[in-house]
Amino acid sequence: MLGLDVSSSSVKLVELGRDKSGNLVLESCAIVPLERGWITEGNVEKFDEVADAVRRLVKKSGTKTKNVAMALPPSAVITKKIVLPGGLSDQELETQVESEANQYIPFPLDEVSLDFCIVGPTPNATGDVEVLIAASRREKVQDIQGLAEAAGLKPVIIDVESYASRLAASRLIGNMPNKGAGSIVALFEVGAMTTSMQVIRDDALLYDRDQAFGGAQLTQMIVRQYGFSVEEAESKKRRGELPDDYSTVVLKPFVESLVQEIGRALQFFFTSTTHNKVDMVMLAGGSAALPGLTEAVTQQTTFACMLANPFDGMEVADTIKLSKMTREAPSYLTSCGLALRRFV
Repeated sequence: MLGLDVSSSSVKLVELGRDKSGNLVLESCAIVPLERGWITEGNVEKFDEVADAVRRLVKKSGTKTKNVAMALPPSAVITKKIVLPGGLSDQELETQVESEANQYIPFPLDEVSLDFCIVGPTPNATGDVEVLIAASRREKVQDIQGLAEAAGLKPVIIDVESYASRLAASRLIGNMPNKGAGSIVALFEVGAMTTSMQVIRDDALLYDRDQAFGGAQLTQMIVRQYGFSVEEAESKKRRGELPDDYSTVVLKPFVESLVQEIGRALQFFFTSTTHNKVDMVMLAGGSAALPGLTEAVTQQTTFACMLANPFDGMEVADTIKLSKMTREAPSYLTSCGLALRRFV
């Protein structure tokens, strides 16, 4: 099964397998950029153009696999944990979930796609179970399913982007001392328009927050400084073909702004919870690999900071260009989490 991540700035694909010893193998990965405005705030505005980009992505990756896991942005999904009696049959559980869902979902149930899973016994374990409900407007689900189908793929899982990125991050957290047990990790995904923060401890989400700040700001700064069009600025930024003074005049101020945003988000976390420190800041997303960013975050916040490479510790197929994959790795966190759904 492929992991296909459709974001506002690009479409990304990851395919994972296992070798004879059970180790994960990165079999294929590819990115195709999207033009601004094709997808805005999670809505597919230019369906044919995005579907064409997905077709090009599949071709570029060289994969023959058809089954695909995709995800919706958290803003398009309502999630709620409820408590139900243990020992119900599947049928009884479904009936209970539907009647509970009515209270939390502001749309008629026949207009939504609804799913649920049993998380486990309730913390006070009185024989009850915690059940996670997830629901989204049916048209949102059909939109992204349609993109996959237009590219000849078969969507088998629709996840939530933040859940997929947490799944990929949990592999990396497991490499920390003591397998990451009890460690508080602040995961920042720097997208084109939004930087999203999730604070995780032992696979549980302690806090999350989105900020309207991302890589598109860097593109705008390049446009203002050098008079390029947005498209020129984007492609020159990707290829590293910017004027000699770029790193001091444009990149450094952008990195400083991004570090301030990260510091501010951490302060929000500390003031809204009983916590006052994190063990690790993890950076992912298209702008995470900017030169000097991880060092600047550590300097500003005093917390250890690492770049998320979701392929860390995996075998890599011969067909993959290592230098390109390593450079782009932080962009693949969500698509890698989706590809991991094959094994969980």
